[in-house]
Amino acid sequence: MEARTRRRVRDPIATRETILEAASNLLAKDGLEGVSLSAVAHLAAVNRGTAYQHFETREKLIEATIQWVSDKLFRAVFGDPETIGDRRVEEVDTAALTDRLCDFAMENPEICRVWLQQVLASPDPSQDPFWREYAGSLQRFADTKLAMPGIDAEVFSVMNLAGVFFWPIFARAHAANEEERNALTKRFSHEILRLSMYGSMNASRFPEVAARLAAEDGAA
Repeated sequence: MEARTRRRVRDPIATRETILEAASNLLAKDGLEGVSLSAVAHLAAVNRGTAYQHFETREKLIEATIQWVSDKLFRAVFGDPETIGDRRVEEVDTAALTDRLCDFAMENPEICRVWLQQVLASPDPSQDPFWREYAGSLQRFADTKLAMPGIDAEVFSVMNLAGVFFWPIFARAHAANEEERNALTKRFSHEILRLSMYGSMNASRFPEVAARLAAEDGAA
């Protein structure tokens, strides 16, 4: 009898995690339209009443799922959020950080794209922990002498993340196995670093473009 009673005891934290994981899978598979509390409850193998206890509405479930994905991203790329305040931008291993971001995107391509679309469409993207740290770290970098002048950290963040999260579409379509996908991930990570380090245009060959950029930077 005691053992049977123990089996009935539920862990609310574990149940919530199971529901969020199921919701993230549905988001990745079917987009926002495919997410409902009943569908998530079915996939998570919990009854609808339990799902409603944790999330009163579909909107709250989607919001919590996006936050859940953001936390996964944060931990995969930056580490423990509790210690992130100790990190100085001058000490960041940019190459390793880029590799971690590209690896996570390749393993979780659909949910990363859903997350990015939701965050960019939100009234205040800075409310999202991962976006806040990613764009914020680029801004802190731009404010140091380590950076070239004139970096627009917000635009740069969108460009980088859009590329990182959409590259897996190409990689998965053109890779026959995991080894080839890993090679394509490394190619992308390499190009992100190369563009960050060297850019793509030889300024001496494009004096008019260089003059335009200098004028726009001066007017900003």
